[in-house]
Amino acid sequence: MSIAQHPWQAPDDDGHADLTSHDAWTSGAPYATLERLRNEDPVAWIDEEDGSGFWALTRYEDVIGANREWETFTSSQGIRLEEMDAEETEARRTLMETDPPDHTRMRRLLSRGFTRRTVETYQEPIRQLTAEIIDQAIERDQFDFVTEIAKELPMRMLGSLLGVPDEDAKQFVVWGDQMLSNTDPEYTDHVIDRVDTEQYRLIPFRSPAGLEVFKYAENMANQRRACPGHDVISQLLAPTTDGEPLSELEFNNFLTLLVAAGNDTTRYTLAGGMQALMENPDQMAMLRSDPSLIDSAVEEVLRWTSVTTHFRRTATKDLELHGKQINESDKVVLWWIAANYDHRKFADPYRFDLSRQDNEHMAFGRNGPHLCLGAWLARMEIRITLQELIKRTASIEPAGPAERLRSNFIAGFKHLPVRVTRA
Repeated sequence: MSIAQHPWQAPDDDGHADLTSHDAWTSGAPYATLERLRNEDPVAWIDEEDGSGFWALTRYEDVIGANREWETFTSSQGIRLEEMDAEETEARRTLMETDPPDHTRMRRLLSRGFTRRTVETYQEPIRQLTAEIIDQAIERDQFDFVTEIAKELPMRMLGSLLGVPDEDAKQFVVWGDQMLSNTDPEYTDHVIDRVDTEQYRLIPFRSPAGLEVFKYAENMANQRRACPGHDVISQLLAPTTDGEPLSELEFNNFLTLLVAAGNDTTRYTLAGGMQALMENPDQMAMLRSDPSLIDSAVEEVLRWTSVTTHFRRTATKDLELHGKQINESDKVVLWWIAANYDHRKFADPYRFDLSRQDNEHMAFGRNGPHLCLGAWLARMEIRITLQELIKRTASIEPAGPAERLRSNFIAGFKHLPVRVTRA
C-alpha cells in the first residue's frame, strides 16, 4: 500500500536509506525507507559499519509489543545503537538502561517530582515563564524560534525544578547539546563518529561534558544534603521508607539524563510543532478559532515530530517474529518514528491533523515500564507555549530555511527562522 509522501522526507531517500547514517537525516527523515520496511519487511536485518547489526521493528503493533515485553526485549544492554562492553554499560547505566525490579525501585524514587498531580502545580509558574520568554522574543519581528523560545522554556523550567539559577540552567543546555547531540559538529568537538572518544567510554554519551555534569552533581548533592529545599534534587536525595536511596553513581547518571533529555526533546518537539503549523496554515487557523482543540493538538504535535526516533533493546531468548528468527543477544531496534506513521494504526498518517482522535502515539513509549518520566511536564510545556503564542501573535511564518540536527536518534530542527506579526 502506498501513501502520500511526508513533507519532511529526505529528498534523496529512495526507500533504501541507511538508517544508521546520521548524515541521512540532515535533510529530512527517511520516511520512504521506513514505509517500505513497514510494508515489505517489518522485521528487517540492518547491517552496521562495525560488523554488527540489528533487527528493525517498524510496525506499530510490533513496536508497542516489544516495548511492553521487557523480559524478552531488555533495556539493560543499552538503549542506543552504540556497542558497549559490560564495563561501559554498567558505568553509564541510567533509569533507561534498567528493567524491573531495579527499574521499579529507581523510578519510584525519581518519579516524585514528575507525577501528573505534581506537574499540575507547575502550571502557573510555567505560564508566567512562557509569557515572559515569548514577549521578549516577539519584540523583534524576525528571530530564530529554536534559540529564542523552544530552547529557553525547557532550560529555565528544568532549572526551576532543580532549584538552580538561570546561569546554571544555561550551562545545562550547553552540556546537554554536547552529550545528546554528540553527532552534530555545531554542538561538540567530540563528534561520536568522527573523533576518537575512547578515553570517555565510561562517561555518558562518550562525552567530556559528562565529566562536568558529574562534578556539578556531586557539588549539588553535598549542598542539598546539608540544606534540603523543595526542589526535585532534594526529593531525590531524601531518605525513603524502604531505605534504598540512589547511589552516588545513580544520582550522577540521572542528573546527566535530566540535563540531556530534559532539555533537548521538548525543544525539538516545540520547534517541529511550529514548523508543522507554519506548513499547515489551515490547522493554525483552526487552533486559533477553536482553543478547545489544544489537547488533541499537543498529541498530534508529539506524533508528528516523533523526536526520539528509536530505542534499542536486546533479545533475552530466541524467538520468531514475522517469519524472522531473532536469536538471544541480538539487537532489536524499536523505530518509534516508524510506528507513529503506520497506516494500520493511524488513518492518513501523513496528514497533520490537530483534531485527530484516539491518537495513541509512541512519542513517550505509551506502555510498559519505560513510559517517559517527563511526559506530563512536556505536554504542559507544549500546551502552554501554543496557547501563549496564539494569544500574542496574529501570524507566524517562515523567515528562512530550517536547519536540522545531524542525528539518527533525535529528529529535530536546530534552527527555525520565523517572522511574526504581533496581535
